Amino acid sequence: MQNEEKVFNTAVEATLEVMGGKWKPVILFHLTFGKKRNGEFLRLIPDISQKVLTQQLFELVRDGIINRISYNQVPPKVEYELTEYGWSLKAILHAMCRWGDGYIDKKYGDKGKVLFQPPGPEEEITE
Repeated sequence: MQNEEKVFNTAVEATLEVMGGKWKPVILFHLTFGKKRNGEFLRLIPDISQKVLTQQLFELVRDGIINRISYNQVPPKVEYELTEYGWSLKAILHAMCRWGDGYIDKKYGDKGKVLFQPPGPEEEITE
């Protein structure tokens, strides 16, 4: 923790400081369904570049939102998972998903499509 004072106009700004941007919420959302490896993220988020993914993961690890688990094996294996603190974002992320579903229906109707479907009924986004 830093000693200098940091002033926010609202607490929403503090939340966005950690998980704001185009890709961090998407990365975090996918992690609410379990550990992920680099290649899995690239498949789940096809529009993200490797460079941006690496940067976003680094920042989320630095901020204590996710853990980077490195296995000592050949070939190298690295996984990412939410920290206990990161899990506190699950309700926010799933609420954003539900809101987005409604927005897609309202704006695009039958022309809107969401490619990602949660892994199973036990992982339903109902919180």
